[in-house]
Amino acid sequence: MFMENPCCHLNQFGNSRHLFICTQLFLFIVLAFTSQVVAGRSWDGVIVTQADYQALRAIKHDLIDSRGVLRSWNVSGLGACSGGWAGIKCVKGQVIAIQLPWRGLGGRISEKIGQLQALRKLSLHDNLLVGPVPWSLGFLPNLRGVYLFNNRLSGSIPPSIGNCHNLQTLDLSNNALVGTIPPSLANSTRLYRLNLSYNSVLGSIPISLTRLPSLTVVALQHNNISGFIPDTWGVSAANNSYQLQFLTLDHNLITGTIPVSLSKLGLLQDISLSHNKIFGTIPDELGNIYKLQNLDLSYNAINGSFPVTFTNLISLVSLNLENNRLDNKIPEGLERLQNLTVLNLKNNQFKGRIPETIGNISGISQLDLSENNFTGEIPTSLASLANLTSFNVAYNNLSGPVPSLLSKKFNSSSFVGNIQLCGYSPSTTCPSPAPISLPPPPVEAPKHHHGRKLSTKDIILIAVGALLAVLLILCCILLFCLMRKRAALKEKNGKSTAQKAVERAVPKAGTEVESGGEMGGKLVHFDGPFLFTADDLLCATAEIMGKSTYGTAYKATLEDGSQVAVKRLREKTTKGQKEFEAEAAALGKIRHPNLLALRAYYLGPKGEKLLVFDYMPKGSLASFLHARGPEAIINWPTRMDIIIGIGRGMNYLHTEENMIHGNLTSSNILLDDQTNPHIADFGLSRLMTAAANTNVIATAGTQGYRAPELSKLKNANTKTDVYSLGVIILELLTGKSPGEPMNGMDLPQWVASIVKEEWTNEVFDLELMRDAPTIGDELLNTLKLALHCVDPSPAARPEVQQVLQQLEEIKPELATGSGDDGAKVPSTTE
Repeated sequence: MFMENPCCHLNQFGNSRHLFICTQLFLFIVLAFTSQVVAGRSWDGVIVTQADYQALRAIKHDLIDSRGVLRSWNVSGLGACSGGWAGIKCVKGQVIAIQLPWRGLGGRISEKIGQLQALRKLSLHDNLLVGPVPWSLGFLPNLRGVYLFNNRLSGSIPPSIGNCHNLQTLDLSNNALVGTIPPSLANSTRLYRLNLSYNSVLGSIPISLTRLPSLTVVALQHNNISGFIPDTWGVSAANNSYQLQFLTLDHNLITGTIPVSLSKLGLLQDISLSHNKIFGTIPDELGNIYKLQNLDLSYNAINGSFPVTFTNLISLVSLNLENNRLDNKIPEGLERLQNLTVLNLKNNQFKGRIPETIGNISGISQLDLSENNFTGEIPTSLASLANLTSFNVAYNNLSGPVPSLLSKKFNSSSFVGNIQLCGYSPSTTCPSPAPISLPPPPVEAPKHHHGRKLSTKDIILIAVGALLAVLLILCCILLFCLMRKRAALKEKNGKSTAQKAVERAVPKAGTEVESGGEMGGKLVHFDGPFLFTADDLLCATAEIMGKSTYGTAYKATLEDGSQVAVKRLREKTTKGQKEFEAEAAALGKIRHPNLLALRAYYLGPKGEKLLVFDYMPKGSLASFLHARGPEAIINWPTRMDIIIGIGRGMNYLHTEENMIHGNLTSSNILLDDQTNPHIADFGLSRLMTAAANTNVIATAGTQGYRAPELSKLKNANTKTDVYSLGVIILELLTGKSPGEPMNGMDLPQWVASIVKEEWTNEVFDLELMRDAPTIGDELLNTLKLALHCVDPSPAARPEVQQVLQQLEEIKPELATGSGDDGAKVPSTTE
């Protein structure tokens, strides 16, 4: 198509000014034509209004356009409403939409945006915008959608937005907004999506929002919202007029109880109130929300029972009640929840038997009942759950054999902490049933014979009688303990409030608190988050975690629900009381992020000695590495974090405390929730007799961690600790246990032989070789360092400080924030 120049009939010798004007007019027509071709649609001939043009120019001026996205926003204004300007849409010359997401735009949003009176949609999400949300947005009567999420906006939410009565969506999530939620937002009577999540919003939830029937999504999670959740949902209109489907308020500071009025929102599909400070019971009325699919009330302080009405929630897909104070039994009838795939009741106080009917929920894939008070056997019906991929009943009071299908599918970490449970690992085999033998037919004894031998039946009856007698004695002891405890509680209840406050006051950092209690003995506290009496400790629920040459370790659950680790030292292996107390006091002051803190010790009236430590939920490094299932992968960054953490802890012991560990193994390196290592059993040699310490060193040798020179020296030193550290590094690199000889060689010898044959890649754990192209150098350098540490000659080994320095050079991004300076570590929050 060709266009005729409108000035073609002018005399070529005419006025030059006329020629210039004609030329400009021609260029204008060409540019307009080009714009409509680019837009792919015919141009309606309407030019952007002067007011909107000025507003767009001001908006561009305040933005930082590092990618040149706004180059098309030219000075002349040509093409603004014909598709020539990026992200702009118009109707009749007025801008109705600004859509520029994912463009890398920085700077601020100009207040001039309030001049775009026809603006309906503002979409600038996923950019780098800073500054406040413009107050002038409230001057836009036609505004329907504001999408500013994933930026860096600050300041408060302007209450003026409530003037936008046609507003439907307000998404300001993932910014840095502060201030409160404006109650005026409820004036936007068409608002159906409100997302203010991932900010720092304060204050309480406005009651006015609960009376807005149009709201479908309310997302306020990850803020600093406090106060109660209003109990005014759905009270101003018929139930069917309320559209709310998603209510997410998790990770805030909300207190109070769960509002009963939520049950009036019949369309609710998702309720998330986790990680708040909610208390009280779960309203039975929540069982009336038949469309509810996801309910997350975890990490609160909710008590009471599991509502029986929850068996009516036939649409429920996920139920998470973890880390509350719920007790009583799980109600029957859960088999009605056939859509349920996730059931998490971890860390509550549920008791009774695990319902057999859970095995009838065929679609369940995640079942966590750990850290409760369940008793009885694991229902065999659970083994038939074909979709079950995550299962945990650890730390209950379960007994009997684990169904074989479950023990094969899940590793021992799913079952530990149940003393009477068996059959889930080689070390917990179930006793074989005694063969049943029928007694021979009775033979009539001669009349003159007055004595006879005991028959098998008599022996069994005597054994049963003896067992009943023992059980009767145990019941009496338990009854006595309970009576003592009840008497103590009555005495406490009779005291004044002021006296209670004094008795329960938390000790200041660095102080010791001594108390005896009704049980007698002496309890000494060091700084830490726990406060308990000797009676609390001795009457705590205890589960055996393991045994060592030092003694037996227990997981103890105190009356208030807090958990500690208690080590009962072997009798006649510790030093005298005065020397013991002096050494224990010194150990109680040692604090470092990678050392297991001693929180208290107890000396019993009969000479028993208990040490109280922080409880580490992930257990030992040995079990973490060797007792996991095939589906559990430990990647290289995790292993390297553990290695460097152990190095930092040992460096602190050697350089700051001038202390030798002497028994460093992967079994006494414990892992917290974040898999951070905490070295245990350090300094315990100072509490033990010389004979006991010799026994410890010998035991370490059988496990494969003892330096070869210790068989002659008998005394550990810094170089023997470095040898043990080297073995642990090799253990993490190879995935092999040092206690299992390979071809008649220990782990260091085997690794050295493989490296000597230049088959170095055969050394590393197969899991690590998957990422060998990217981490190969780190693996080789760490292997060289480990072999340096296990050199047969002590003089050739580095000191721990040198080991740590080389590790941080191999992984420099982990070198910062080492926390080696124990003085900088808060003593009560490791």
